[in-house]
Amino acid sequence: MKKLAILGSTGSIGTQALDVVAHDPERYQVEALAAGNNVERLEEQIRRFRPKLVSVHSKEAADKLRLRVDSSVKVLYGAEGLMETAASTDADLVITSVVGSMGLEPTLAAIRAGKDIGLANKETLVSAGHLVTEAARKQGIQLMPIDSEHSAIFQCLNGEPRQAVRKLIITASGGSFRDRTREQLRGVTVEEALKHPNWSMGAKITIDSATMVNKGLEVIEAHWLFDMEYDQIEVLLHPESIIHSMVEFQDNSVIAQLGNPDMRVPIQYALTYPERFPTPTTPLNLAQIGKLHFREMDEERYPCLRFAYECGRAGGSLSTAFNAANEVAVARFLRGEISFLGIEDVIASTLEKHKRVANPSLEEILAVDAEARKMANDVAERM
Repeated sequence: MKKLAILGSTGSIGTQALDVVAHDPERYQVEALAAGNNVERLEEQIRRFRPKLVSVHSKEAADKLRLRVDSSVKVLYGAEGLMETAASTDADLVITSVVGSMGLEPTLAAIRAGKDIGLANKETLVSAGHLVTEAARKQGIQLMPIDSEHSAIFQCLNGEPRQAVRKLIITASGGSFRDRTREQLRGVTVEEALKHPNWSMGAKITIDSATMVNKGLEVIEAHWLFDMEYDQIEVLLHPESIIHSMVEFQDNSVIAQLGNPDMRVPIQYALTYPERFPTPTTPLNLAQIGKLHFREMDEERYPCLRFAYECGRAGGSLSTAFNAANEVAVARFLRGEISFLGIEDVIASTLEKHKRVANPSLEEILAVDAEARKMANDVAERM
């Protein structure tokens, strides 16, 4: 029986991970759950999966939750509660699916505690890939990718010598506005941006998909996960989201991983690797789909993808600043404080002002993150 801790249990990935657990309850034991302030959903999860420890964002949410659940469940809150959920239980594997850079410190804590990681928080590797991968190597733990694209690459690379790989091909749906020109993006609403054509995801990642920041984050994540140079990582627009990613080899062979757009498949694969078991998902029917389409990625249409490549190639703290600025910009767009295209402007202005640190420590990364957020907010205020 595999013992699990899930950080971000009430979000999109967390709820789907628990759906996988519910499909095969004899295979898993949920040790701990961490959530934001969605007490009602977390209460339901506690009653169904019976974790020993849970954590929420605020003291108010923790006080409310304690009144609703059995006293045998330890209820914590805040950053300390999140860290304890990540590192202080009997979990074998910690699924990190909290949103944004707040996933970095608990992921590092879990690694240092010897936990394998089911990584669904790409910002962790974007902000501090050198620290996370080195810590994982020293501890001898596995970083199991949960993002569908990285899971696909991981599967395509199974059994293949790395020197045989020519490049990784990460597919992109194109997001909510993939068929609009840049001119047509002026004045688009939050509601329009949140209508992803293929996937059901949280608000932040849906906006990132529309700006192509999400794909930029995935490029940086792929660099760290698979030890590939940025010139060996390509992004290809694939509107159907059936091919989740591909690997091209030196002999011109291309291996691809296909499936319906359902995150429960890569989640379960991370939990059961190297074995495979039935999932609560729909089989792929290619005859019914009929056709698959592909387009070259246009970095003029999607400048945020270009920013990500530039930050990744430059290295150091630039990708931390990129991620922090984007988190600020997306939050402000969702609140109606800046335009959709303003997200790009906030990121670009923040990166121009940032003073790169070549090989940042954790303390320097946290300082860069805070400074970049202040810069981004200052830029947004002047818009």
